[in-house]
Amino acid sequence: MAIPTSRVELLQAISTNFNRLIADLAQVPINRAREATLDGHAAASRMSPADLVAYLLGWNTLVLSWLERDDRGLPVDFPETGFKWNALGRLAQKFYDDYRELSYSQLLEALIDVKGRLVDSIASRTDAELYGCPWYGKWSKGRMIQLNTASPYANARGRIRKWLKA
Repeated sequence: MAIPTSRVELLQAISTNFNRLIADLAQVPINRAREATLDGHAAASRMSPADLVAYLLGWNTLVLSWLERDDRGLPVDFPETGFKWNALGRLAQKFYDDYRELSYSQLLEALIDVKGRLVDSIASRTDAELYGCPWYGKWSKGRMIQLNTASPYANARGRIRKWLKA
């Protein structure tokens, strides 16, 4: 899929990748959702399908918080306060821990909810806001959203499909 360059293309990429992913996540047997048998987000670590959903939920919530902070004129600490881009394995572990108490079905419901809120936020923005100027370094707001939503959905789908086939 081509890199989105407009609001419509961004929404389409999110929708397409998310719908494919959620269909595959729905195939995970509940009794295996907490098995740490997937390669984790940090080197030499393992995660469960539930952890994978928690990771996506964490990132979606984080992206939504970036947008909300920016909308209020507040600074955004990318990727998150206390974390650097070169140490995202620690952030992944934080997301796993943040949502550990939720059941697999609750994780899926929460992911669907936050993705819906992101779509609403994106839909309310113009192409100029999303793609008209850099927002973080050389990246536009739309590109940062895509890099942290639609792209991880596609990556997660590849991981879960491989796991389902094994």
